[in-house]
Amino acid sequence: MAKARTFYYCRECGYQSSSWLGKCPSCGKWNTFDEEVVQKETAGSKQKAKGSTMSTPKLIQHVMYSQTTRMPTYCAEFDRVLGGGIVPGSLLLIGGEPGIGKSTLLLQTALAMQDKRILYVSGEESEEQIKMRADRVVSAPTDIAGEQESTGCYVVSETSMEHIFEHIEAVQPDLVIVDSIQTVNTELIESGSGSISQIRECTTQFQRYAKESGVPVLLVGHITKDGTLAGPKVMEHIVDAVLQFEGDRNYGFRILRALKNRFGSTAEIGIFEMRGSGLSEVSNPSELLLAHRDEELSGTAVAATLEGGRPMFIEVQSLVSSAVYGTPQRNANGFDMRRMNMLLAVLEKRCGFKLGAKDVFLNMAGGMRVNDPALDLAVACSILSSNVDMPISPRLCFAAELGLSGEVRPVSRIEQRIGEADRLGFERIFVSKYDAKSIDRSRYHIQIVSVGVIEEAFRELFS
Repeated sequence: MAKARTFYYCRECGYQSSSWLGKCPSCGKWNTFDEEVVQKETAGSKQKAKGSTMSTPKLIQHVMYSQTTRMPTYCAEFDRVLGGGIVPGSLLLIGGEPGIGKSTLLLQTALAMQDKRILYVSGEESEEQIKMRADRVVSAPTDIAGEQESTGCYVVSETSMEHIFEHIEAVQPDLVIVDSIQTVNTELIESGSGSISQIRECTTQFQRYAKESGVPVLLVGHITKDGTLAGPKVMEHIVDAVLQFEGDRNYGFRILRALKNRFGSTAEIGIFEMRGSGLSEVSNPSELLLAHRDEELSGTAVAATLEGGRPMFIEVQSLVSSAVYGTPQRNANGFDMRRMNMLLAVLEKRCGFKLGAKDVFLNMAGGMRVNDPALDLAVACSILSSNVDMPISPRLCFAAELGLSGEVRPVSRIEQRIGEADRLGFERIFVSKYDAKSIDRSRYHIQIVSVGVIEEAFRELFS
């Protein structure tokens, strides 16, 4: 007979304890342990997984493998993040804020893969709600009578793990989508849906099914107030890829980035635009992120950044004003606050600008969040432009890092940034003189301005 036992789990990291603890010995957080009743299987109730066989150790030189054929999603941005498509037998986890567009992205993907048999399991929406969304998105055309065109997408509203596997056995899909893992529960665990033990057990069962059958599984996960995926960290270790779908609701842009990917790079991102008809791919984000101004304004500079293998140009906006309320304010949107304070110290020490008694506000246009060091020169120049109230031409762009001594340091893949700036029609680009030594200037029409220290860039811009 099954025995029920009580365990305590840390809601931050999933650490298990037989008694309540004030401080988690794994992650060091306080008051994070929750009590859960776990029902263990007896030896007689355990069933051997279908088709499972015991493996034998092999010498590594005797292990044979073949090139895996990926499953395309027919969405270039999605395939870019995954590394070329979905790998058979993989377990993927997609997280994001509520209402950001996770379900829309996966439903559009399922409807676009018309040559595959897909099972879309929803624990949050009814089948009627899924059909209403399918009629709204562009990727799901309907005829005059409202009937869905021929696709291989099956939908079901279910939360029981045992019933989900019954549906999988009946449909025999090529891809399984579960929205979301927090709503799924199994009878083996007595705790409610969304608990740490339920999430861990259900994720493990989906992993076992994916590896044994070769059918990839896409899981949708909620996030906490801190922006991290809800549930234990062990869930992120179980899956093969962790994708983060993020964006600002005040803007139409959505970014899909890989936090973990066993089958590809984690540097690539996919950019989408949320519209009334669903998510639309953005093939050239630079044209949307750059504002088309009729007049030149101070405090703006264009930075040539790089997200994975894709160059992007972002408008950096700064505002420097006298501190009216005594204590100077510092605020940065889309940029590291500590790095901005470091750049302000460099400008005050090396250029002689007294910014300690002034308010400084920094913003990345379009709601983008960038961590590329190549933004340093653009940020510094935009702050100087606002401080002296002299505009920078929108036909100029910057791609260089700043050191603590005020030197302009080189950045990676500078030729790719210059080539994109040349293609977009910029007239001049400011780079480090150490990067300029290896650049073949005859290949570009754009003027390449090489600077060694921040003072040279200031004199070139505002002399």
